[in-house]
Amino acid sequence: MESILVVLILLQIKHWYIDFVNQSDEEVTHKGIYLNWQGMKHSLKHGLATALILLGFFGTDYATFAFILGAIDYITHYHIDWCKMNYGNRDINNPLFWKHLGLDQMAHQLVYIGLAYLILP
Repeated sequence: MESILVVLILLQIKHWYIDFVNQSDEEVTHKGIYLNWQGMKHSLKHGLATALILLGFFGTDYATFAFILGAIDYITHYHIDWCKMNYGNRDINNPLFWKHLGLDQMAHQLVYIGLAYLILP
């Protein structure tokens, strides 16, 4: 059980870094255009980082599983962000923006909890 907690902590750090430190303006502005490379690149960074975290934590015997879970993170992250950009409020001075941002972040966290569930023996 402690290993799942460590994985969740690493996924949190990964999420913060890619979403709030490493995300380019081009990625932000193009996430709402379906299948645009910039939005896909942002989500791909999430998926690859998730796979690498799991690969590093569980070893190469689970490489296929790690990359499958990374692909799940990539696909869900992409669609959560796309929905936020197309249906969420974009005015940071509007309280609705913060509610939508919170919903977006909660959705990502629920995906991580789901991935952790799939890892459990």
